[in-house]
Amino acid sequence: MGVSLGESIEGLRSTTRLVAERDPDFDEMQALSVAWSEATLAYLHGLSCSDPLTGLSSMAHLRERLAGLYRDAREDADRHALVVAELAQPDGLDLWAVARRLTLVGHAARSVFTGQEAIGKVGASRVVVVARRDDALVQRVNLLRRMVSDRAARVWIERLPTTDASAAHLLDELARSA
Repeated sequence: MGVSLGESIEGLRSTTRLVAERDPDFDEMQALSVAWSEATLAYLHGLSCSDPLTGLSSMAHLRERLAGLYRDAREDADRHALVVAELAQPDGLDLWAVARRLTLVGHAARSVFTGQEAIGKVGASRVVVVARRDDALVQRVNLLRRMVSDRAARVWIERLPTTDASAAHLLDELARSA
């Protein structure tokens, strides 16, 4: 993560004394403290299980769920797939409008996939479900597609690769191209 707040303040003090031959003033201390806390919060949000804006699972949580599938000898990655819903992106949507759409698509996904599936935000405009491949998967995907047709440009099934590392790369690619 980096240095502690105390170390940062001491560094500011040393630098200010060396360069300006004085102790840091309030504005400098406040700027350092705010920057340090924002960096810390950004780091912690990256570790969180859920996206703070939408409530959907974070990329880190999705990765861990996928890694668990590959670790568990009783489960086979071939028995699971990613269901991906990509938002329609009309020009001019702000961050809040996109977050609202992601949240609504996530709620629709949760109403269709009612088990232990992880449902998360991937990239800026995609919702991904780590779903079990079974006889009902296609019907559930078609139902989700109908439920979100006014918000999502497309909904599809993505086959999981054979290794955990490849699955992580797939999530990264889905996030990048979103």
